[in-house]
Amino acid sequence: MIIDTHCHLDDERYREDVSEVVERAKAIGVECFIIPGADPKTLTRAIELSEKYDEIYFAVGVHPYDARNYQKDFLEEFVQHPKCVAIGECGLDYFRLPESQEESEIEKKLQQEVFVDQILWAKELKLPLIVHVRESSADCLELLEKYAGSEGGVLHCYNADESLLKLASKNFYYGIGGVLTFKNAKKLINVYPKIPNDKLIIETDAPYLTPHPYRGKRNEPSYTKYIASKMAELSVIEQEQLESITTKNSKRLFSKIK
Repeated sequence: MIIDTHCHLDDERYREDVSEVVERAKAIGVECFIIPGADPKTLTRAIELSEKYDEIYFAVGVHPYDARNYQKDFLEEFVQHPKCVAIGECGLDYFRLPESQEESEIEKKLQQEVFVDQILWAKELKLPLIVHVRESSADCLELLEKYAGSEGGVLHCYNADESLLKLASKNFYYGIGGVLTFKNAKKLINVYPKIPNDKLIIETDAPYLTPHPYRGKRNEPSYTKYIASKMAELSVIEQEQLESITTKNSKRLFSKIK
């Protein structure tokens, strides 16, 4: 069995066929799905799906690109929902900073403030974090080491920065997705064996980052089998064993999953 720990099933690209997407995934052994809270505008859709399907859970949070729209008061009413399993996706993303040095520093500071607030919120609620890290490893590492609670979390779409492996000791897990199957993923392939097996979890980030051989098309949770296959190959274990390990890891981290 597999748990897709990060799939945006609340995205408009699944509006017409989400039932078929869920059924295709279940048919190949996906037993649970977690929708990260990346955009407050789609949060109600995520909750609707979690209430319709026993297998779907969700998280509450704000992506760093939407840091200016962070309204904790709005989110608080949703976090008490019995199927809310985490805070996030939150974090830092310095990929699209303004060209102006002054504006860039303002944007970084805003993202950091919003990230810290969500880290502390997760700590208060005793929920794990779903962390987005893009071109910001040093700052993310510093803030997580300083503020994160014992519940830890997952580094979503782990970026292969070895410095972040230090967070394994703080109960952080490493989300592995379709990028691992890409021909140009040499850095991740080289770092992958250094991740402890008990800190590996599977994710698709659907509809994004579709694994080979469907790269370029809409991603969906049934494609976890291609990710699991590549992980098993690199871990030098049977795929069934790899799936069992990652499922146990996911349930340990997201303890509200039944």
